[in-house]
Amino acid sequence: MTRVKRGCIAHRTKIRLFSSTLKGAHSVFTKTTYQQKVKALVFSYQDRRSKKRKFRCLWIIRINLGIRMNKVFCSYSRLIYNLYKKKLIINRKILAQIIIINKNYLYAISNKTISNKNKNIF
Repeated sequence: MTRVKRGCIAHRTKIRLFSSTLKGAHSVFTKTTYQQKVKALVFSYQDRRSKKRKFRCLWIIRINLGIRMNKVFCSYSRLIYNLYKKKLIINRKILAQIIIINKNYLYAISNKTISNKNKNIF
């Protein structure tokens, strides 16, 4: 009696379940469904990485805009430099939320970075 191999059928059904929402040949033919699955997984991996980059850019833009409108510092880079110099660890996400919610906290943070500046000079 001949041997029956069932692995391919199970594999095909798993791929078909993945691609059931796709249109046209992508949901019907095994080869194109597999190609579409690989492509979708590659794009999902890339987009998870690019999402992090986009949010970081958004936070930097918000911080820079808030700083320039409130005239706390003349640039974003100076604020971040002074924060690191004074060892105030505030990430960009929290700093952007602070600027949106309450601008008085931004003044408090900037005063904290500037206040001891004159003492270190002498």
